[in-house]
Parts: sequence; C-alpha cells; structure tokens
Amino acid sequence: MTLHDIPALDARLNATATVFLTAGYAFIRRRRIAAHRASMLAAFAASVAFLACYLTYHLQTAPTRFGGTGLIRPVYFALLISHVLLALVIVPLILVTLTLALRGRYDRHRAWARWTFPLWYYVSVTGVLVYLFLYQWWPAAVP
Repeated sequence: MTLHDIPALDARLNATATVFLTAGYAFIRRRRIAAHRASMLAAFAASVAFLACYLTYHLQTAPTRFGGTGLIRPVYFALLISHVLLALVIVPLILVTLTLALRGRYDRHRAWARWTFPLWYYVSVTGVLVYLFLYQWWPAAVP
C-alpha cells in the first residue's frame, strides 16, 4: 500500500462505518442489545482506523484540489464544509455516547445517541461522497 492508496481506503472505512451504523440502528430497534453493541463497536473501530489513515495521509501530502467547475462547485463546498464541521463535533459526541454505554448508563446513552447517531451517519456518508467528488467524479487536472 502506498500513500496514494489511502484516500480510497478512507472511503472504504467510512462506508464500512456506515454499514455498521445502519446495522447497529436496526439491531437496537429490534432490542438485540448484544448485536447492537457489536455493530456500534465495529463502527467505532472503522471510524478510528479512518481517522488514523486520514491524519497519516494529510500530514504527508498537499491539499487535494477539487476539479469540478460551474454549479457543482458550490454543491461540493457546501457538502465539504458541513462534513468537516460535523466531523469535528462528532468525535467528542461519539466518545461520550460510547463511554455512557460501556458504563451501563443506558438512559443517558440513549439521550446522547439521539444526537450522535444521525450526525455520525451523516459524517460517514458524506465522507464517501467527498472522496467520490475529489477522486472519481471531478478529479483535479493538477494535484
């Protein structure tokens, strides 16, 4: 694996987190607590792996330029800005929500999860979209 391969790996890790988040939500709705816990811990692991890869990549490379022109530019930048801002917010939310669950404080966990889950889901999905915008759909002619 080279540094060049990390953005695609990041997208896969975000997609994996999204799948586990979806499964975790479905499990808790069916009161399958053990399966919910396993899914959410797997989503957390995928997100931690993503963050490690993301930081490794961006500490060693120049920023990637968006190659789209016209009306797609404001769409991309609105998506990117919301993704980045919520990615900053979601880290402490995930840590608090996970800690509450692991300590058995389920009422408080549930209250925090009502905010954490949709934001975490949004960040995971938009992470994949940002990758597609940058590297698949409208790659910059000059990196």
